[in-house]
Amino acid sequence: MGFLDREHSVAGSNWTRWLVPPAALAVHLSIGQIYGYSVFNKPLSRLLSGDLSAETGAPGDWSLFQVGLIFSVALFFLGASSAIFGKWVEREGPRKTMFASALLFCGGFFVAALGVKLHSLPLVILGNGVLGGIGLGLGYISPVSTLIKWFPDRPGLATGMAIMGFGGGALIGSPLGTALMTRFAGDGTLGVGTTFLIMGALYLLFMLFGAFLIRVPADGWKPAGWIPKAQAPGGMISSHNVLVDQAFRTPQFWLLFAVLFLNVTAGIGVLGQASVMIQEMFSDRVLGAGNGVTAAAAAGFVGLLSIFNMAGRFIWSSTSDRIGRKPTYMIFFALGAVLYFLIPLFGNMGSLALFVAGFCVIMSMYGGGFATIPAYLRDMFGTANVGAIHGRLLLAWSAAAIVGPSLVNGFRDSQIRAGIPAAQAYSTTMYIMAALLVVGFVANLLVRPVAEKFWAKSPAPAAHHD
Repeated sequence: MGFLDREHSVAGSNWTRWLVPPAALAVHLSIGQIYGYSVFNKPLSRLLSGDLSAETGAPGDWSLFQVGLIFSVALFFLGASSAIFGKWVEREGPRKTMFASALLFCGGFFVAALGVKLHSLPLVILGNGVLGGIGLGLGYISPVSTLIKWFPDRPGLATGMAIMGFGGGALIGSPLGTALMTRFAGDGTLGVGTTFLIMGALYLLFMLFGAFLIRVPADGWKPAGWIPKAQAPGGMISSHNVLVDQAFRTPQFWLLFAVLFLNVTAGIGVLGQASVMIQEMFSDRVLGAGNGVTAAAAAGFVGLLSIFNMAGRFIWSSTSDRIGRKPTYMIFFALGAVLYFLIPLFGNMGSLALFVAGFCVIMSMYGGGFATIPAYLRDMFGTANVGAIHGRLLLAWSAAAIVGPSLVNGFRDSQIRAGIPAAQAYSTTMYIMAALLVVGFVANLLVRPVAEKFWAKSPAPAAHHD
């Protein structure tokens, strides 16, 4: 297995760096399937009854709440494994890490298939939640530092290409899962068990392709003709490295932790409730009989948000190469706060077009925040340990995945219990989201270059072959 070691993945002089983005995309498009996991929720909750048209399952069937734990556990372990294994990722290199990610993520499908066959929810959670979640974390961060080192001239563009793949993974995973379940609906598990086995095998091949293709640059490599820009004192791009344990102690790390947490909290809560929200805010009762948003139209709205989420990861991260990371996040927070404040007004006006347009822009900035943060970390802390630092910062994502949906769902339920019509129940939540983004704007405004006392005094061991 020595070919997985970092020293055996150093690129030759004739190898082109443009092969790195396809390798990263092969992994991110695969693990991005987690965003489309909801297509399995209803079939998983009807395994014993075998009737998808029934409003409730048979005695002993799992509830939708229980099935929803799979997604939550997977996201939790994504953040936790990124933080725990970040140093290992830097030390062992992208090939071994992506290989491990493939085995864990795809092996999770095989374990989950057994859980479906035995009707054991703990086995399904172990497979898709725990093992799959750890595979998600390793696969998410493993290509990032490598891309940044191959593209020091355009780090935002490079990371945007890969992380765009994660955002778009559901566009492949959702229809693939649905088609396979339809094809194998008679396998005794509504097609879920067979679908898990097939998807696990397909994703394994795709991810191994990425692992074997990936390379790291040789010591001292830089793009032909590229000269690092000279930075005046106080410049926002550091020419020094900060090691992960030191970075963890800097105010910059915690300010960027707040920046990511607040940006994700504001977006992820809405993303998870978008279908219900648009149907309730623009129902027949609001717009008149026959004019309300149908379930099919709401599904189209969710798909549109996914497209803007994916496109924003590439467009905004590329834009940050031109205008800088800090100004890019200032746009996210300022424009986002204004749009969240206006959303209730668009609802009261009955303007569906403005409502949809506003949320499309918000979702583009939500995705853009994910893709821009690795380049922001590179600017602050250098390239030596950026993968490990990024891994620890992703704990902000895990926290936001809990807080965001809880805010949206909790305030909606409390408003409805208080007798407020469903169409107006989201106003308070939107104002809270706007306030959170104002706090994020201040946190981003406070980011300054890292003090010299935190700089690495000697080259980082993890950077020796990078």
